[in-house]
Amino acid sequence: MTPGDPDTPQAVDFAHTDAASSRRRDKALVLARFVWDHAITSAELLAMPDDRLRRLARAAGANPPSTRETWTVVADLLDEKSRWAAAHPDDPRATPAHGDEKITWVKPPLPPWPTN
Repeated sequence: MTPGDPDTPQAVDFAHTDAASSRRRDKALVLARFVWDHAITSAELLAMPDDRLRRLARAAGANPPSTRETWTVVADLLDEKSRWAAAHPDDPRATPAHGDEKITWVKPPLPPWPTN
């Protein structure tokens, strides 16, 4: 058997199979719902350090993703939901349910120290 020979087993990239993509999207949907309900934007999400992302995933009831690839899918879903919310401002689903808890995950910038 030689590389290129049809009888040679090929290495399978399990992270990019259809099943893996489906599981990644399912997990991303769970995470995106939680993140949206806490009024976190896609930019804020992608700027979070890995330790905070792991805590966020656990709070959402999901096993933390092993790569940033899933978080990128979450960010895309958040952008999609934001566009939908902007087009449907009167729909109750367009307002995050727990927006007041955003500060738990996204810290506001500290004001500059006054100089005299």
